Amino acid sequence: MAEFKNPNQAGGGTQDNRSLLVMMIVLIGVTVGIQYWRSKHPEAPTPPAPVSQTAAAPQAAPALGSGGTQASGAMTAAPVPAIQAAAESTTVVENELYRITFSNRGGQVTSWILKKYRDNEGNPLDMVHAGAAKQFGYPLSLYTYDPTLTKSLANALYVPSATGDLQAPASLSFKFAAGNVTVEKTFTFDATYTIHADTVVLRDGAPIRALVAWPGGFGDEETLQGYAAAQVDTSQNGKDNHEAFKKVSGGNTLNGPFDWAGVSDQYFATIFLPDAPQTASVATLHNQLMTEIKVAESKFSLSSPSTWFGGSASTLPRNQAFAPLPADGIAPKGMTSLPFLGAAMGDVSGHSQMRVFVGPKALDVLGAIRSTTGDTLKPLVDFGFFGVIGKPLFIVLSWIHKAIAPVGAVALTPLDRSWGWAIILLTVIINVVLLPLRYTSMKSALKMQRIQPGVEAIKAKYKNPKATDPKAAQMNAEVMQYQKDQGVNMFGGCIPSLIQLPLLYAFFTMLTRVVELRQSHFYWLPDLSAADPWHILPIVMVASSFLVQFYTPSPGVDPQQQKMMAFMMPLVSGYFTWTYASGLALYWAVGNFIMIGQQLAMNQTSLGKEMRALAAERARRKAGGPKTIQARR
Repeated sequence: MAEFKNPNQAGGGTQDNRSLLVMMIVLIGVTVGIQYWRSKHPEAPTPPAPVSQTAAAPQAAPALGSGGTQASGAMTAAPVPAIQAAAESTTVVENELYRITFSNRGGQVTSWILKKYRDNEGNPLDMVHAGAAKQFGYPLSLYTYDPTLTKSLANALYVPSATGDLQAPASLSFKFAAGNVTVEKTFTFDATYTIHADTVVLRDGAPIRALVAWPGGFGDEETLQGYAAAQVDTSQNGKDNHEAFKKVSGGNTLNGPFDWAGVSDQYFATIFLPDAPQTASVATLHNQLMTEIKVAESKFSLSSPSTWFGGSASTLPRNQAFAPLPADGIAPKGMTSLPFLGAAMGDVSGHSQMRVFVGPKALDVLGAIRSTTGDTLKPLVDFGFFGVIGKPLFIVLSWIHKAIAPVGAVALTPLDRSWGWAIILLTVIINVVLLPLRYTSMKSALKMQRIQPGVEAIKAKYKNPKATDPKAAQMNAEVMQYQKDQGVNMFGGCIPSLIQLPLLYAFFTMLTRVVELRQSHFYWLPDLSAADPWHILPIVMVASSFLVQFYTPSPGVDPQQQKMMAFMMPLVSGYFTWTYASGLALYWAVGNFIMIGQQLAMNQTSLGKEMRALAAERARRKAGGPKTIQARR
């Protein structure tokens, strides 16, 4: 068959087809590249024209797709009528316990004042940390898994159901709509520290995951100790858990069921109590800001409790400036990074309903709040390792305080010194209870001294072998059997010390974790949970501890060792009380004076006189002097 050719071609048909193919590939590449660039650089949505809660024309509000970008008409439902306020406004809700200021920008809280508490400068305590809120968001904002949408919802001007002042019981709602997104937030208030939140965010008419958030930090965090005490608290199936700030991952989602969950610091907490525990989820938020620390505080370390417990030098000014960390996450010299923990809770369905507790970690307050499963918030107060001792101690202390508190005295003011007097009375009670044990300990120590010649004879028989010598085990076994035959318990003299040390540690832990003692005054002491600013009690502690050692006969102790203990123990106790809570120093010092009085009285008994005689005889033998007394068998 004859070949037919296009007269306009000059033999280059194949080349032209290849050129067309290349052009098509380039065009497709450019189109795909533009789409990829747009996905990485979303355009900010054009806000709708400000209106009150009246419907606007559909075309006036662009649709918000994922990330807040305008979605294509083929993939997005018709835009909803726009709802947006024309200007910013505030609504204040209060009862006898709090005063909450809402802004219609984001429908969130800008101030949450607890009326019964003060900051370290004597001003009403605002639970909103101003520095953290500016960086990470305000309380009761909405947290989504799309950062751009989260920011858009926080900056939108919602239409409030009321402005001005509201007195609880009351209800306040915020509504906003733009493009394909609709938001409604409703808060209900009563006479307690809890409020109820009901929130829903719809996109194209379907709910999306939007959690109610407390983004980070508390307004009472005015000390380095306060920041270091931050933790995430959860309760699942009746079992509570407390994660320190170092173990909390930012942006981590925890799935339910949850009885309750939230964040707390040393004295205050924000806890979410879901209406539907089985379908609740929690996002943990961990952020950091850096701030300048004074020269005296330059050795502060969040990982070393000895650098932040107690001392007034750790207090930060109320107007302390905070700044974001550098890109490498390392604070420059002269600055330190501080943790800001937050949490957000929502329902997996997208419609979140919950109560939100914002208040003090006071046992009576926490005990009155129950989750839908019946669990209270009392586990928020963690009394530490010796909590089995610390909690009963505080219960007794609270009972004494209520019994002696002056009628009409205002809590947390110099007029109410009853917490200090309660500590003194509790110390007296503890020492009276321990008095029989001290007497038993003294008798046990005397018995040990009476059989001391027999013990020394056994040691002489074995020629005092080294600890690694097999004969040492035989010698110790024979000594213990001899003591048993003589009716002597070698641990009898240690019982009071074994009891007092856990009591002391439990008392210390309790003082630093109960909000009831926060800022409690006692004469020159402005805060029994902080160190004595004048260091009067530590000096008294050193002197009284020395007198305890001086007046307590220790006939079984080597004189050189006794002298060392007489100086070392007071110095150790002085260090603790110099740095830690002054309430501990008050407890310890009063206990020392009671022990001195008890010991002076026991020293006048026949038992005490015999112990002193034995001690004097032992000292003479050590010095090489003549033996002048024979102990009774």
